[in-house]
Amino acid sequence: MRYSYETKAVVKTLERITGAKPGPEWADWMLWQEANPDIPVFEGHDGYLADRMARIDDNFRLFLQRGVKHEIRLEETTWGGVVKDGIPALTNPDLVSPDDELATYLKPDELVFGVSINGDTRAYPLRFLDWHEMFNDVIGGKPVSLAYCTLCGLGILFETTVKGHEKPFVFGSSGFLHRSNKLMYDKETNSLWNQVTGRPVVGPLTSSGIELKILPVVITSWEKWYKKNPDSKVLSEHTGYYRGYRPGRPYSEYSNNPELMFPALVRDTRLAPKDYVFAVRALGPDGNWAEKAWPVTDFKGFTVINDMVGKTTVVLIGDAGSRTVRAFESGGKTFKAVGADGVLGPGGAWQVTETALTGPDGQSLKRLPGHIAYWFAWQGYKPKSPSGVAKK
Repeated sequence: MRYSYETKAVVKTLERITGAKPGPEWADWMLWQEANPDIPVFEGHDGYLADRMARIDDNFRLFLQRGVKHEIRLEETTWGGVVKDGIPALTNPDLVSPDDELATYLKPDELVFGVSINGDTRAYPLRFLDWHEMFNDVIGGKPVSLAYCTLCGLGILFETTVKGHEKPFVFGSSGFLHRSNKLMYDKETNSLWNQVTGRPVVGPLTSSGIELKILPVVITSWEKWYKKNPDSKVLSEHTGYYRGYRPGRPYSEYSNNPELMFPALVRDTRLAPKDYVFAVRALGPDGNWAEKAWPVTDFKGFTVINDMVGKTTVVLIGDAGSRTVRAFESGGKTFKAVGADGVLGPGGAWQVTETALTGPDGQSLKRLPGHIAYWFAWQGYKPKSPSGVAKK
């Protein structure tokens, strides 16, 4: 239907078969389909979909075949408008010192993804990740991938070493979407992975039990990042690709528009679909993972929030203006904001670092994995996780 010149005829046929009338457009029927998971697909749909997608790019047969294993509904998988690796990942990209002439392109207020692992501190400007949506790198001796879905405002840092696999996974962009969220793929098995959950969902690794470990990452301005991390390296603008690496391109129109580009149900309407939230994933004292999300607007100015994620007491420190939020275990302590960037806790002033919240007596509280996302993406895949949002 999406590619048909006979849309009206297709709609009438669908209405006759289903008895439903969600609307005249492809997106209307995709939303209806998502809302009706009990309706089965016709036999051989996987082969039909594989053949259909191969007309766009024959490489799509690496991901979709007749009988392919899957744990998401293939009928909700759609083409995102690019071929396999049409949005090329940056793998082991060049980095430079902030004092290097190649780093002079950076503007003080432009946003970067900031990462620090084992003393290795790096900044990856969003103006580059907007075009590449993923990097594979080794930071502090740890192989990692940052998966960034510009459609759902979500950038998650994954550890790519997995028990039972000799080599770390290396990821790319498949060209496919599921509920307006990118499906990345690993270059070892060509399995498709859900970017929000870090799980393989289509292909050989489906039902393997693999779930990538999530690591801390922060979005902040280059000026603020460099002030806190003067030893940080930064991505070189010599990426090996020619792109219009201007801040705000190529998704400024989309990010400033309240509408989604691809259909996805938004069942929880306490926030607008494209409101930013900060999500924390914490391993509690009971050994179970718990998750929770807060609106980024809760961090207007410089704000400290004391809360709980499952059975873990946490403190969140953020600034909505630059989408900057970091989360730490609080050990049951209560903290408050002081001035524009200070944190006061038991015993006096505490220092915010990329790995811990450290007290005047040398006590250290561990940083927790967290990331920014659009509300529609978070509530779509984590509908049962609690949220720090007041009910309407």
